[in-house]
Amino acid sequence: MKIACLQFAPEMGQVEHNMRRANEILSQTNLPSNLDWLVLPEMAFSGYNFQSLEAITPYLELTTAGPSTQWAIQTALRLRCHVTVGYPETTVPNPSATTVHYNSTVTISPIGQILANYRKTFLFYNDEIWARESPSGFFTEHLGTLGRVALGICMDINPYKFTAPWDAMEFASAAVTAHADIVSVSMAWISRHAPEDFEGLNALEPDMATMTYWIQRMQPLVDSAHQIKPLFVVFANRCGHEGEVYYSGSSTIMKIDKGGVWLYQSLGRDEERCLIVDTAERPKFQVRDSN
Repeated sequence: MKIACLQFAPEMGQVEHNMRRANEILSQTNLPSNLDWLVLPEMAFSGYNFQSLEAITPYLELTTAGPSTQWAIQTALRLRCHVTVGYPETTVPNPSATTVHYNSTVTISPIGQILANYRKTFLFYNDEIWARESPSGFFTEHLGTLGRVALGICMDINPYKFTAPWDAMEFASAAVTAHADIVSVSMAWISRHAPEDFEGLNALEPDMATMTYWIQRMQPLVDSAHQIKPLFVVFANRCGHEGEVYYSGSSTIMKIDKGGVWLYQSLGRDEERCLIVDTAERPKFQVRDSN
């Protein structure tokens, strides 16, 4: 399977500009003709760090009917691959019910069909300002030719509200129970570094502390006794900053097999680029053995 992560630095509220930037990066990338899946970050075109419902309202998109979905459909048809992109969702107004907002991703098939609309289950502080939790919980379903896919969004991999037990590992445990073949997490993951420190770091080097944490949160997948074939995990993060909030980039694709974790490739903490991995190839190195 050939998987691509488009990591870039969207600007808050600049939807058309952000789409042009994404298209520009794709046009500069030597994409394989048989690409299977392109994954974009959380709220990829709207930006993420909104401080009120009023601030984000102009950028809310009707369920699988807004500009992010249209971009995904056009891109899926052009590249002939699956596309997943994050967006701020608002439900279709219903006279008998209030309108509800979600932090969501939409996944499109290579022929432009909407396959899934996943709504974030565990909300970060910023999400709670304007969005509701998914009423359906975590998502693992068969998506096109990708197999059984567990979709997540950023905070989903953390303990619920940062108060649940660390070892509950809710998201990864749900993926194990649902027998996922591949896990994909679209992210707007914030850097642990202070803004004054961030500019002194190498933009082309991944944030190893962040990557280590992501791997730790996948431990149930590593430990699964039911795993009979390799499982692949995609972390599609954004980079750049919004005000004083800096994002950690470091988009990563890895393989979990027989209790070991292997890394294919990662992007830098502030690198705008499309990461492409062929999972049939040998990963670059092992980051955790089976012992």
